[in-house]
Amino acid sequence: MKRIIAFGYGVAAYAVFFVTFLYAAGFVGNLFVPKSIDSAPTRPIGQALLINLLLLGLFAFQHSVMARPAFKAWWTRIVPKPVERSTYVLFSSLALILMFWQWEPMGGVIWNVEDPAGRAILHGLFAFGWLLVLVTTFLINHFDLFGLRQVTLYLLGREYTPLQFKTPGPYKHVRHPLYVGWLFAFWAAPTMTVAHLVFALATTAYILIAIQLEERDLVAAHGEYAGYRRRVPMLIPRFMKKSAPIAAASPSEERAA
Repeated sequence: MKRIIAFGYGVAAYAVFFVTFLYAAGFVGNLFVPKSIDSAPTRPIGQALLINLLLLGLFAFQHSVMARPAFKAWWTRIVPKPVERSTYVLFSSLALILMFWQWEPMGGVIWNVEDPAGRAILHGLFAFGWLLVLVTTFLINHFDLFGLRQVTLYLLGREYTPLQFKTPGPYKHVRHPLYVGWLFAFWAAPTMTVAHLVFALATTAYILIAIQLEERDLVAAHGEYAGYRRRVPMLIPRFMKKSAPIAAASPSEERAA
């Protein structure tokens, strides 16, 4: 029975994530959602800025701390290992839902691209970013990344085995294509408001910090990652110089993004 419960819990956590992911695209792009990043302001800009920074900080703290090996070692004394990843995914989704719910639009326009061709290009880059994020998760095993593989193996009575290192597709040219996708998704805005700029700056800062934390753990855990890091750029691909084939980082850290 506990295997069935764990599997159901994992599926439910994944469902919450998937709905949250779809809402996030609408939230950032001001598409099809009741409240978006640029809804009508309701508070003075100072109060709104403080609230938004607290919400972003809460998400960054949860998302990063729960991904660290030391926390996982402690956390799995409380939460069964088969559902540890699903619990992480659920908590991350809940932190995002809280941010969507309590986010305070701030008004003000930093830039506004009026040329139809320019707006179309930026909308295309926005869509490309979200698509790259999704495709990258499948390249590094989408179902392991979001906990479904773990609970499925547990349901079947099989031992969980970590995924082997590999450098599929864009990982041959850039170490963190998933983060590249997020940067496109957050910065490709035909109309950049103050609230959107705060969001983009804060998430970019978090990405740069998170990469350092993740790569420190990866170098400690996997000796070959140091060579991979020397050969392959972090965020900006180098297509002119072909990297020598080498095993990439385990998705255990990339998935913590």
